[in-house]
Formats: sequence, structure tokens, C-alpha cells
Amino acid sequence: MKRRPLSCFLIVRNEADRIEACLEGLAGWVDQLIILDSGSTDETAQLCRKYTDEVYITDWPGYGPQRNRALAKCHHEWVLNLDADENMTPSLRQEIDQVLSEPDLEANILRLPWQTYLFGKPLNHGRYSTPQGKLFLNKNGAQFKNSQVHEVLQIADPKVRTLTQPLKHFSWRTYQHLQEKHLKYACILAAEKHAKGKTGSLSYASLRFMTDFLQQYILRGGFLDGKAGFFMALVLGQYAFHKYAALAALQMQTDTEQGLSK
Repeated sequence: MKRRPLSCFLIVRNEADRIEACLEGLAGWVDQLIILDSGSTDETAQLCRKYTDEVYITDWPGYGPQRNRALAKCHHEWVLNLDADENMTPSLRQEIDQVLSEPDLEANILRLPWQTYLFGKPLNHGRYSTPQGKLFLNKNGAQFKNSQVHEVLQIADPKVRTLTQPLKHFSWRTYQHLQEKHLKYACILAAEKHAKGKTGSLSYASLRFMTDFLQQYILRGGFLDGKAGFFMALVLGQYAFHKYAALAALQMQTDTEQGLSK
């Protein structure tokens, strides 16, 4: 049986330094390649047009809404959702071809093993080694959660199958980029929690630093990745701290403003 047709989309902004490494593994393999560029100020859009005619310049409504915009442009039932910092390998392409050629394929989500690199070192344990549901059947109203960050794929009656070949993931360019990215996500999540009426405190933020560090380093085996694993556990502890410290800061600001208005 011939492989089922495959659409692929990416949402991007200012990825000129690494977008081609991603697209080179996709162009000529997927049957449709869609790029949504939310206003790059570098050459990202121009580089993308070397690999596909379907490059769209958009505003930025948030991660969930942007992925749903891209999903709406997909012509084929099977959809691959990648980011500019993720690279396909020949072995992963071959495995996907084999699975999507199975006549009696029952799965509607294919999880791809995630091989994340931290400053050149692979993280084989912990949060950033969890397989990702990047390839799915776009039927019966599949959508991404309409959130600003950590947008989860929502699909009816999920039937999950995990592949064996890894998807290469190069999330952070530098230490500064790593910290800026995690702080940005933490503040977005804090704002979402605050809007829902949730509160935070510095004591809880400090507790979450410890619990998230220990979960990553001990319970999820980060210590097995050596120095890189210790580094990542500290970063994830910081991420948890920033999320709830930002929530506490928003609450303090709200309390002050309400006090002044009385």
C-alpha cells in the first residue's frame, strides 16, 4: 500500500539561523508543506519560500490559535506538526512511511520520540525526552487547545502509537535564549492563571522550585544525563518558581490597585 498523503505545518518567527535544517528534511517528502510566519524581521519567510509556495504572513494570536489556523489549511487527513527547532532524520521518515503504509492502521496519534539537546548534549531522561504526539489524523474535529502556550492537541477517541526513531530537538541556542524562553512561557501561564482567578505566593513558588527540580533530577532520571541532566533540572525548577512568582506578583499588583480604588 502506498503511504497515506501527509500534510505538514510549522508556525515560525525569526528562525533564519535554523529553519533550513528543519525544512531540508521535509521538502520533497511531505505532500503539503505549510508555513505560518508571524512577522519575522529576519529572512525566515524568504528562506521558507525556497521549500514551499505555502508561506503565509500572519499576526500572532498565541500558540494554540496559530496552530489551529495552520491546521485549517491542511488538505490531507494525516498531519505532521513540527517546530523550526526540530529536525527529521532519514530513519524517522522511513519509519513514518512504513507506518502510514499499513493497510489496517488503527492509531490516530503517532508519538515521536523526542531527542532534545542541551548545548550539544542529549537529554535522554526527564521531561524533554517524552515522546510527542506530533503526527495525527485530522478527522472528527481535531484541534489544539486554544491557549497561549502549552497548546495540547485535542482529538476524539485517541488511539496512540509510539514510534522508535527519534525526532531531533534543538530548543535553545544559548543560555540566555533558554532563560528568556522559559521566563516568557512562565509569565504567559501566570497571566492565564491570574485571569482565571487563581492566586500564588512566594512560599509556594519556592516549594515548586524544589519539587520540580527533584521530580526532574531524581524521579524522572535526569541524574543519568550527568551535568546536562543536573543543568536541566535546575532550569525546570527555575521555570516552576518563575511561573508562581509571576502569579504572586500579579496578585500583589491587583491587591494594590484595589486598595487604591477604595
